[in-house]
Amino acid sequence: MAEIKLFYHENGRIKVSRSFDFLKQTPLEKFLWIDLNNVDEEVESQLESFLKIYIQEEEEMEEIEMSSRYIETSDTLVVNSNFLLSDYETDTVSFIMKDNILVTVHDEELPSLQEAAKKITTSPRNYPSGYHVMVALLETRVERDADLIEDIIDKIAVLSDTVRDADEDVLMDITQLQEQILAVRQNIIEKQRSISNLLKSELMPQELSAKLTIIVKDINSLIDHTKFSFERLDYLQDTFLGLVNIDQNKIIKIFTIVSVIFMPPTLVASIYGQNFVKMPFLNSTAGFWISMGMMVLFSGAILLYFKKKRWL
Repeated sequence: MAEIKLFYHENGRIKVSRSFDFLKQTPLEKFLWIDLNNVDEEVESQLESFLKIYIQEEEEMEEIEMSSRYIETSDTLVVNSNFLLSDYETDTVSFIMKDNILVTVHDEELPSLQEAAKKITTSPRNYPSGYHVMVALLETRVERDADLIEDIIDKIAVLSDTVRDADEDVLMDITQLQEQILAVRQNIIEKQRSISNLLKSELMPQELSAKLTIIVKDINSLIDHTKFSFERLDYLQDTFLGLVNIDQNKIIKIFTIVSVIFMPPTLVASIYGQNFVKMPFLNSTAGFWISMGMMVLFSGAILLYFKKKRWL
């Protein structure tokens, strides 16, 4: 749903307006955050003209080069960052910082932005400028990434408990979790690069450096967790494949033993099936039982030998 939200200071509180006309009628120094959610190009063009900023096209926002992900001029900061959705797809959010006003541009409803909006409206004194809001948004996003990793770790634990009795679908579950953990890892590494650049920025208030440093440390910790989780998934995959091989070897072993047991009876039967005139016991009334006894004797001897070798 297309929506514009204008967060502004008034009487010690942070309020929200959804009217673009309100932006034009209110002094700019009151605003700290303008959120554009899937708005049309006309609204973006009006905002560009009014704030003297440039809103990148979607293709530009999604470029992977760092020169497109992070742009800094004498009075403007632009940071493009991917935010993970519930299905592990990504939506690129563009942060445009100018004159202490933060402008965010995105196409999807993002829980991270909603949570950050609650934070700033409940603690207005902690967010005097758009820079503080941007740090809060990145901080909230990293927290949600941590929740995603915890959710994946819980799924891995459940999968680990059931891997012995699982069928071939477990491989698909492991592959899906590997793709999810890779998506989270790529997402947080990209944020690590952006926040590292913000730490070096001359436009960022020095008072926010401590928070940004803590976020970087949290990201480093999450990267370690993703690495451990991926290694654990590799271990589970190897374990499952090993168990499958063991089960297959047991089946092959059974077929081999059965084949070997029936080889002597088959040999005896094939010998007495030949059309020679003179053969032992051929004309004897006990010939049938003698041949059957030989078959049972040879098969029994093989079974005893297998049991002695503990192959059964």
